[in-house]
Amino acid sequence: MSMEFPDRSVRLVADIGGSTARFALLDPGSGTPQRGAELATASHATLADAVETYLGQQGELRPSEAVIAIANPVLGDQVSMTNHHWSFSVEATRQRLGLRRLLVINDFTALALSLPRLSPAELQQVGGQSPLHGPMALLGPGTGLGVSGLVPAGAGQWLPICGEGGHATLATTNAREADIVAACRELHGHVSAERLLSGVGLPCLHRAIATLGRSDTTALTPAEIVTRGIAGDDAACAETLAVFCSLLGGFAGNLALTLGARGGVYIGGGIVPRLGEYFARSAFRARFESKGRFCGYLAPLPVYVIHALHPALRGAAAALDHPLELGVDARGT
Repeated sequence: MSMEFPDRSVRLVADIGGSTARFALLDPGSGTPQRGAELATASHATLADAVETYLGQQGELRPSEAVIAIANPVLGDQVSMTNHHWSFSVEATRQRLGLRRLLVINDFTALALSLPRLSPAELQQVGGQSPLHGPMALLGPGTGLGVSGLVPAGAGQWLPICGEGGHATLATTNAREADIVAACRELHGHVSAERLLSGVGLPCLHRAIATLGRSDTTALTPAEIVTRGIAGDDAACAETLAVFCSLLGGFAGNLALTLGARGGVYIGGGIVPRLGEYFARSAFRARFESKGRFCGYLAPLPVYVIHALHPALRGAAAALDHPLELGVDARGT
């Protein structure tokens, strides 16, 4: 459907990952992202180049405001991506794009802001009961491992958590997992949750399992590992996927306990939604609840896999009007 914007009402939202940059323009009436497009980050030298490519596809429309959700800590004007080579100044990018205002926030801050806006049809529940009013936990294995959450702030408002929980040290609960992590530690030193529970982590996890089993250590892509693991005809890939789900369950349970996530635990990112019923049948839920004396606390907490289309763009749209400071906000004079 075509959409006409008065010049001053054009607002841009973007969700920038390690491999893909997603863009949309906001409907001035509803604030709903429209005219969505995806660009490969590797095909553009800078963030500003990618934005200009997208805007060039939209004719003469030029936004006055924009919010960029990016897979990276946002601590100051200079942003350097963890899983891609883009590095930029927020203020310089605002000036180059001719924006009145540019807000840059973490991508999982944006995804967290989308949670209250998701419909039941966009969620697949994996165990638990109905959510209560309370904090919501969020994690998502994609290129990296994003972690965030929402805390009630009164009067229907939510405060998103801006952190880097994916880089916390990964915990194990049995000898096999300890051996796998030890093999990874020999190569990488610190083994964070992201080191194994992500797109960049799946090949690392597979290589450790194959090495321990003295099987073929040929490098495989995450997609190949998932496909072979679900099929079950490759022992190393099958164990890789099983261990991935187990470790993710333990990590999610830790996050739920830390936040007191009575409002539910939500899983985004690009990996888990592709696992379908395999994930529901995996050891994820058992490991999620396996917390000793607090099994009873975790058992009723629902876990949801997010199947919405580009939900972070919805959260980014909400961030433009959010009263709280979420990232680096550059404004022109």
